Amino acid sequence: MPHTPEPDEDNLDTITPPQPVFHVEQALLGALLLDPHRLDDVNGIAADSFSTAAHAALYAAISTLPRPDPAEHAKNTTWLDRVLATALEEARGLTASYLHALVQVCPWPRHAPAYARIVEAEHARRRLLTAAERLVHTVHDASLPHRVQTALAEADALAAVVDDIANRFPPRSGVLPRTPAPPPTAADDTEAVEEEQLLLATATARPDDIDAVRWLLPDDLTLPLHAGLWQCLTTLARRGEPVDPVTVLWEAQQRGLLDDGCEPGTVLRMLAEPAGSVGHWGERALQRSLLATAEHTGRRIEAYADDPANNPFQLVVGARRALADTAAVRTRWEHATGTTPPQQRRPAPAIRAGPPTTTAAHAARSSRTAR
Repeated sequence: MPHTPEPDEDNLDTITPPQPVFHVEQALLGALLLDPHRLDDVNGIAADSFSTAAHAALYAAISTLPRPDPAEHAKNTTWLDRVLATALEEARGLTASYLHALVQVCPWPRHAPAYARIVEAEHARRRLLTAAERLVHTVHDASLPHRVQTALAEADALAAVVDDIANRFPPRSGVLPRTPAPPPTAADDTEAVEEEQLLLATATARPDDIDAVRWLLPDDLTLPLHAGLWQCLTTLARRGEPVDPVTVLWEAQQRGLLDDGCEPGTVLRMLAEPAGSVGHWGERALQRSLLATAEHTGRRIEAYADDPANNPFQLVVGARRALADTAAVRTRWEHATGTTPPQQRRPAPAIRAGPPTTTAAHAARSSRTAR
């Protein structure tokens, strides 16, 4: 039985393990403390693979100290004392009784390689979760001067983590995460709505410019009505038919876009206020779509990695499918902006002149009023 400390004894074995992997780490460390030579059978992990600072410090000490003579190790605790002294430099809460408890809770020291594989798998989950969280955080960090480039760099970093996990745990075909993907975040951006309205109005006034923004898809727009109207515009332009607010309104009626109570007069007024260029407003819409897709990718991978029922094989397959969505929008963004895809993971952010700030819509309307 493991050592049971007194209530006032400051011992790590009194901590309630937050996850089952805590028990696995204890078993692995116990096996290595009991039979240090078994470290030769352990691979794929390092000190930072462990879930607590105390376990990481112990593994680092075990890995770096010279191994004891097996016969001497069976007779005394000299080597264990050295391990404790070394680990205490990084984890002050460790005690000799905790090391002895680790030895006692290890079921089978010869199973150390299996324990190490489990520790490696859980470390992979934590790495994936951290990388996904960084991507989501970057998307929402409005203080970044080049948010798109930085978000794409974080997406590359996330993809690199996925590739590394795949090398360690090659995915099995057809193994998908069982975790439901979270729904996309609902868009609630007044400036986005205004800019999309300007896009639609400007494209209606200058239909010949629509062909130059073929990289913009209806799904890039935040509102279903705007997405439907953009589809109407691209359809009329592709057919070579006349394009003006009235013909677009008629096409919208044929597609059922007015069935939800949208007033025809509202649509006509929206399409009659062009400003700026189709390319500019289209690029603005695509930028928002890219960031929104990157955020949803990060949240999907967060959900997968946060579910302990998903094994590394499932995490790799699910993460790669989520990253494919971002890659698809990224390809269109690079085509629209003329940027060159990065040649390696986490490239330095490319500096390019961005479009006007999000207040451009207000400035454009002010200029129309002045006229």
